[in-house]
Amino acid sequence: MDTIITRFPPSPTGYLHIGGARTALFNWLYSRQTNGKFVLRIEDTDEARSTKESVDAIFESLEWLGIDWDEGPYFQTQRYDIYKDYIQKLVASGHAYYCDCTPEEVEAMREEARATGKKPMYNGKCRDLNKEGKPGMVVRIKAPKMGSTVVDDVVKGSTAFPNSEIDDFIIQRSDGSPMYNLAVVIDDITMNINTIIRGDDHLVNTPKQIIIYNALGAPLPLFAHVPMVLGSDKARLSKRHGAMSVSEYRDMGFLPDAMLNYLVRLGWSHGDQEFFTREELIAKFSLEHIGRSPSMFDMDKLTALNAKHIQSKSPSELAPIFLSNLEKIGITPQSGFASNSGMQNGLEFETELNLEKIIETLQPRSKTMVEMAEASRFYFKETIEFDESAAKKFLKPDIVEALRKSVHYIESIASADFSEKNLENAFTKVMEETNLKFGKIAQPIRVALTGTTVSPGIFEMILALGKTKTIQRIQQALNHIASLNRL
Repeated sequence: MDTIITRFPPSPTGYLHIGGARTALFNWLYSRQTNGKFVLRIEDTDEARSTKESVDAIFESLEWLGIDWDEGPYFQTQRYDIYKDYIQKLVASGHAYYCDCTPEEVEAMREEARATGKKPMYNGKCRDLNKEGKPGMVVRIKAPKMGSTVVDDVVKGSTAFPNSEIDDFIIQRSDGSPMYNLAVVIDDITMNINTIIRGDDHLVNTPKQIIIYNALGAPLPLFAHVPMVLGSDKARLSKRHGAMSVSEYRDMGFLPDAMLNYLVRLGWSHGDQEFFTREELIAKFSLEHIGRSPSMFDMDKLTALNAKHIQSKSPSELAPIFLSNLEKIGITPQSGFASNSGMQNGLEFETELNLEKIIETLQPRSKTMVEMAEASRFYFKETIEFDESAAKKFLKPDIVEALRKSVHYIESIASADFSEKNLENAFTKVMEETNLKFGKIAQPIRVALTGTTVSPGIFEMILALGKTKTIQRIQQALNHIASLNRL
């Protein structure tokens, strides 16, 4: 069997959007699943609207998603000589011809067809005149007049297009530049693309492309036209349905693996399974399980899936993304973080803040990495600001003894032995000596450490903060209670 070669050919007239990312993903997954090749091609023949910024944004988005390519990127604007050679072959073989009909003449032909109830199209005036090519002339393909052009599609099945409704369409403009359908076919032939997975909005172009393949005597690739992605209102996905560009989802705190997981589920299924790792997607993806119906984009489902991916990752995997999101909200810890070994990224830091433990405390509660960064703010504050109602309810004179003893027993734990088990032992002693249940001690400790009554678990939070910061914050709470007594 021939090596499967797929491609993704975005137009650099804007950012990579959800529909384009899904198309890239399907092609990438299929090539990886079959040990094939994935080609990246930039279709930049619309030079007026194509920009370098868009090209860079496409590369950046694909790289963030982890969609790598084996060949390319190729740029169509650098391939004009190749297109011209093939156009000349088509003319020389009698499958294409020069046409000097003016736009006004062509429009008159269309009007005449409309008047007789026919489909408006070019009437083939120059088809058999064998005109010599001159500047300003277009080149048209000789489309078959009889029968049908059939598109055999893995997703859609077979669709027949009557040739009587396909005119001799232009393959080269009057300025010498190639038309889209011609350039795409020549690219796919010369790049040995044998599997084309794309949105079903391209299905109308496929019969014209098949006609060009046949004129060149080239074998047809396998076609798989994937239904569109729609918004929740069943309208074509647009900006009003939420963020559109892939980079926006990154900035909103979504993980690339969660995006891949959600995108592939927009049209593809594997039983009832919803959660997939990247490795599982590569192993299980197939064209046969792509559905025929449009998919509805649902931000809530994406967010819920993202939360599951956050929970499935190790803290070390999330660490660089977490740090990046901290920087975006203005948190740049000067001395870095301690890790379980006292080292982070090869450097030793003085602070006791433990990055991976901070992440671990927040993973179960975070739907996005932005949310995680926001929820972590209290860890990095030098001074805790107490919520007024929380402090009034829990930071009262009757808890002073328990707070003091908490400081004493936390301080007595050697740094090398600072663990959840030893913290439990320390608070057991506080409970025994104060005759208070843990619930009565926990909330004042929580307010002391965070300023609020909502936080991760007490012990895991203390381990993330480190002994020094924990003691400092409890002492600040004791000072707060003392100041109230002096009023």
